[in-house]
Amino acid sequence: QVQLVESGGGLVQTGGSLRLSCTGSGFKFSWYGMGWFRQVPGKEREFVGAIGMRGGPTYNTDFVEDRFIISRDNAENTVYLQMNMLKPEDSAVYYCAAAQLTVGNNAGLYDYWGQGTEVTVSS
Repeated sequence: QVQLVESGGGLVQTGGSLRLSCTGSGFKFSWYGMGWFRQVPGKEREFVGAIGMRGGPTYNTDFVEDRFIISRDNAENTVYLQMNMLKPEDSAVYYCAAAQLTVGNNAGLYDYWGQGTEVTVSS
């Protein structure tokens, strides 16, 4: 059974940092690109960034502004999203997703999704 489990969300003050983790099981993690998305109620899911099978992260340049770093540890079947200099507008539920073919900003590229972890940034 395929699972993606996110963790690391929580409440943080403006300017603070959080590191989200996403651990996969039930599929060959190292053969998949991994993406991070976020969603607030009433809005569409928004691409945060992604990382290919061998690395090489890409980010949504609209808001990441060099504040976020995506990395992966294939030995641990885990992808990370390090978020620094957090702002209230970063508050959302953050989802990780796995894509067998290619990663990108289109949610339709992804085959598997986690349940999400909530991030709240207080002002």
